[in-house]
Amino acid sequence: MDIKKHIANYFLLVLFLLLIGGLVAVCINIENKKSHLQPDALSRILKEKKIRFITDNNGSAYYTYRGEAMGFEYELARAFAEFIDVELEVLTPGWNSMIPLLETGKGDFIGAALTITQRRQEHLLFSQPYMQVQQQLIYHKKTPDIKSPEDLSGKTIHVRRNTSYHDCLEQLKESGIDLNIALMDNTPSEEIIEMVAKKEIDFTVADSNIAQLNRRYYPDIVIGIPLHGVESLGWAVNSLEIQLMDRINHFFYHINKTGFYEKVFETYYGNLEDFDYFDVKKFHKRLKTRFPKYRKYIIQESFKYGFDWRIITALVYQESHFDPLAKSVTGVRGLMQVTESTAREMGISNRLDPIQSLQAGIKYLYRMYKKFDNIDDPNEKLLFAIGSYNVGYGHIKDAQRLAVQDSLDPLKWASLEKTLPLLSKRKYYRKTRHGYARGWEPVRHVQQILMYYDILKKKLAPPKKQLLGAK
Repeated sequence: MDIKKHIANYFLLVLFLLLIGGLVAVCINIENKKSHLQPDALSRILKEKKIRFITDNNGSAYYTYRGEAMGFEYELARAFAEFIDVELEVLTPGWNSMIPLLETGKGDFIGAALTITQRRQEHLLFSQPYMQVQQQLIYHKKTPDIKSPEDLSGKTIHVRRNTSYHDCLEQLKESGIDLNIALMDNTPSEEIIEMVAKKEIDFTVADSNIAQLNRRYYPDIVIGIPLHGVESLGWAVNSLEIQLMDRINHFFYHINKTGFYEKVFETYYGNLEDFDYFDVKKFHKRLKTRFPKYRKYIIQESFKYGFDWRIITALVYQESHFDPLAKSVTGVRGLMQVTESTAREMGISNRLDPIQSLQAGIKYLYRMYKKFDNIDDPNEKLLFAIGSYNVGYGHIKDAQRLAVQDSLDPLKWASLEKTLPLLSKRKYYRKTRHGYARGWEPVRHVQQILMYYDILKKKLAPPKKQLLGAK
């Protein structure tokens, strides 16, 4: 009897365990089916027609300029969204929140000049590299030179937390160099470099592209020794999103093949090493050595037409570097790079005479300025005049017509920054009145002048009265 009870209890136990096991199996099967049916990121993106781009709000990744979204990473991300025919949503949660946002599935990919490091590869999937950089020490020119990493012993270096710079400095400490690391949260490299330029801090570290770009704006910084070997930048996705990464890599292959990547790179990082023309340090030097000879005449002619003489000074420097004998490959001459026909039109006989050149050039600029009387903002109007001075009034009008066709405001220079470069493409220029133009040149021309003007506003006294272009 007891044996029968034990047997009965045993079978009941077995039946119970089988029932529980079956329920567990059903649950597992349901979960597996759910997992199988759950779309991967790429499938969801293509279905929803939207991709979420995680980036950093700074001068090398993403920012707005006169109401327009810009930035090297943004331009690439926007092109990728177009490549897969979806809308781009930009997310800027702050540097320390980018990776957590990706890992929690609230964003689809990171494009923020992110260095491909071993630590990051442990939990992120990176694209093929799209740029190579090198970490370099940044300090003020009055700071004693640092000739080797060992010279950093006892020094304090400020960097943003959780960056490759942070990792690099930790490695230097582990190697035996007794340096101090001051960590900053969500502070862009550009702002930390500015703090160095203002001597608020002594040292920071930045990738070579960022360092060279910011040297234009902060000429007192020194780009010092490299602290690490050459590293690569890449886009990042969640580690299991292989299909999305395959599409990203295909995109990078495509834009390299078509030349689009080179175009974007040149827009944001072109000519960084061309110190003879673009380097701000030389600009500061020539303000001391060459500019004083012509200051009186620049002020005199600028006031005659109501211009802020500081922006005219920036224009003169951009044209000739204050060299009265300057000659371009196209044959323009003098301080204001006046053509022979313009010289005759403005009534001067000698383009190499600095006073005559200033008279002709500024008078001609004013003539261009008056052609845009339909633009209410005098500052916008002046940018159009400077653009016309560089590339010609006809080409500016062609670019305005292209702006209208693209539903852009033809009275905003920001619109022409987009349409002027199109004048170098046959698809566009063959339909214009004035044909081909090296349309990217006036865009860069104006950008350089505005950069010099910003420097001059800090260094030189303001005009004695409100003038055209004065801010």
